[in-house]
Amino acid sequence: MSLENVKTMIPPDKALIGAWLIALVSTLGAIFIGEVMGRTPCVLCWYQRIAMFPLAVILGVACYLSDLNVRRYALPLAIGGGAIALWHSLLFAGIISEPLRPCILNGPSCSGKDQVLFGALPLPYLSLVAFCLISLLLFLSTKKERK
Repeated sequence: MSLENVKTMIPPDKALIGAWLIALVSTLGAIFIGEVMGRTPCVLCWYQRIAMFPLAVILGVACYLSDLNVRRYALPLAIGGGAIALWHSLLFAGIISEPLRPCILNGPSCSGKDQVLFGALPLPYLSLVAFCLISLLLFLSTKKERK
């Protein structure tokens, strides 16, 4: 199945709304984990929040204005956040070596027990999935060019 086939299955405006909902749920989830559950974010979590929180606002405004050109200014945030989430996921999985861990010196561990939600859901993986889905939906939210 090609990207063009997927684009015809998901209308651009629905893809944009989907991207916004993922960013909104991710933002509210991060706030809940930090403020209600009392978990202090690690350094890499803060960087991912720096990318995700504006996406919730930018994509919400784009949905309201039906701005299907939002990809040009939202995609860099989604890709940047996704790159940090990938690094964080590799740290969590133990693939990246100890000297490259930014969380050792300051704050909570990037790969400790606080990085797991409900005992089964690793937060770095959830973040990576969210950024990847937002990026994919942003690609699908562009207008189909007429020939």
